Amino acid sequence: MMNRYSVFKSAFITFLFLALNLSNAFAQGKEEAEVANAVEALRVQLVDPQENELSKLVSRDLSYGHSNGLVEDQATFTASLMSGKFNFQKINLTEQTIKITGDAAIVRHVFTAETHDAGKSPGSANLKVLQVWHKQGGKWILIARQAVKITV
Repeated sequence: MMNRYSVFKSAFITFLFLALNLSNAFAQGKEEAEVANAVEALRVQLVDPQENELSKLVSRDLSYGHSNGLVEDQATFTASLMSGKFNFQKINLTEQTIKITGDAAIVRHVFTAETHDAGKSPGSANLKVLQVWHKQGGKWILIARQAVKITV
């Protein structure tokens, strides 16, 4: 009888362990999907900026690093997009990875874009980007971004 109990107990503990791990995997997948949706919402706002929508996606404490070394806070970042200082005609994100760590997400991707910044001729961007997102009040908010030029 003790032997059956031990086998049952071991099987139950194994089942519980697997169920918890599976639950965590589903939660991780859900979180990654939420972050991917936030990244896509930001991509849309970079092409067609709306101040109200941008404010929902980026932190008041934003540190937004450009590939030329310029770093903007939330107000400057928003103003740059709204004024056309940085004007993206089309943006593609590829090779995206998302790593959830607690209430933070690390996103990396290749960012290619067609640009027509104020006072400049049409151009293009070919960058590797790192974004850091933080879950606040049930929403993913961009807190940091840094880009570097891809050299071939």
